[in-house]
Amino acid sequence: MSDAGLLLLWAFVAIVGLIVLIARFKLHPFIALIVASGFLGLMTGLPLAKVVKEFQDGFGGTLGFVGVLLGLGTMLGKLMAESGGADRIARTLIDAFGEAKVHWAMMISAFLVGIPLFFEIGFVLLAPLVFIVARRTGVSLVKIGIPLLAGLSVVHGLVPPHPGPLLAIGAFGADIGKTILYGLIVGLPTAIIAGPVYGAWIAKRVPGSADHELAVTLARDRDAAEGRALPGFGVTLFTVLLPVALMLAKTFADIFTDDKSPVRQWMDFIGNPIVALLAALLVGIWTFGFARGMTTKDVGRHLDASLTPVAAILLIIGAGGGFKQMLIATGVGKTVGELAVQAQLSPILLAWLVAALIRIATGSATVATITGAGIVAPIVSLVPGVNRELLVLATGAGSLILSHVNDAGFWLVKQYFNLSLAETFKTWTAMETILSVVGIVLIMILSLFVG
Repeated sequence: MSDAGLLLLWAFVAIVGLIVLIARFKLHPFIALIVASGFLGLMTGLPLAKVVKEFQDGFGGTLGFVGVLLGLGTMLGKLMAESGGADRIARTLIDAFGEAKVHWAMMISAFLVGIPLFFEIGFVLLAPLVFIVARRTGVSLVKIGIPLLAGLSVVHGLVPPHPGPLLAIGAFGADIGKTILYGLIVGLPTAIIAGPVYGAWIAKRVPGSADHELAVTLARDRDAAEGRALPGFGVTLFTVLLPVALMLAKTFADIFTDDKSPVRQWMDFIGNPIVALLAALLVGIWTFGFARGMTTKDVGRHLDASLTPVAAILLIIGAGGGFKQMLIATGVGKTVGELAVQAQLSPILLAWLVAALIRIATGSATVATITGAGIVAPIVSLVPGVNRELLVLATGAGSLILSHVNDAGFWLVKQYFNLSLAETFKTWTAMETILSVVGIVLIMILSLFVG
């Protein structure tokens, strides 16, 4: 067997081993990624000292950027959740759209609320509204719920500052502002097709029925329960979208202003993801905190509490960065890239396919994004002109496909909406797959214009 063939064989064994450790033996992804990284380095002949150093460099390099953003974004999301800002966005849109189009309101609400929130947090936060609206309007639980899930899931997979897109941006060296812009262009129509359109169709076949005890527990008014007025719609929207606006402004400044212009330099600083999220968090401390009657102690408590669930995610992301670095250091990524060039396979399609296969096997969108980006990243230097931002989106779209029994999100949806296994496949699994397939189709179309 040639050196390249042996290298790919060991990479294949490492990736399969990673999948088996997570899916079959339920080993924590953090540990599984470290084991897979070490195995790959040793089997491919990397010097012993370099095995540890490459993993360490990949771990630190990834968290140096992503870790700060996740911390700031999670804090902002927590304050929005505790202040009732998510409730305000959803209720305002539901009132504006009316009962006949309430499922469209749920999708747009989730799309907006999901930008600063992790999928699981956004789901738990907005799920009570699904029960409330279904009870008040008599509309099918599935017809309302699927658009909500589609809105949350598509921004989780495609739009920074979510972990997957941020990881891929770092791996491919993409521009975060352009990624956000393209992600919104692709994400909104994708969410519409998989959400309100598919949700209305499948609801006629799987209407769903809320578990009575869970529905009663969740269907409560946050402001009535806590005795605090909800923040205004305009203020909430401004705070949530401020970092997105600043990062997009940087992108437009890069396009339309001179490199040495003071305006360009200031916009590059203000539009830096860390500065933009920090600015939004400082605004949020006022709009979601003090202006809502919270004390300094209350705000501090919420900010502290927000970081607890992020610890495990940060470790997984860091270990994923180490694994990605090992794929690069051993030459696996370069070999795959050369094969893709010889086969004349579109790098964008390859990124989607690799991430999709790993997602199906492990159930983890984050692991799929990390591994897929690590394998495909070297192609950027081998194929001139490939759009790095679209590579990010393609990897994210692949990481959403075919959620099934090895994905925690599958069981979360099943239990909340009181669905059978078959019904969960027909609703949630099908919706995720539609998001992925429609997403890559739109990305390929977009590549004709922005390549």
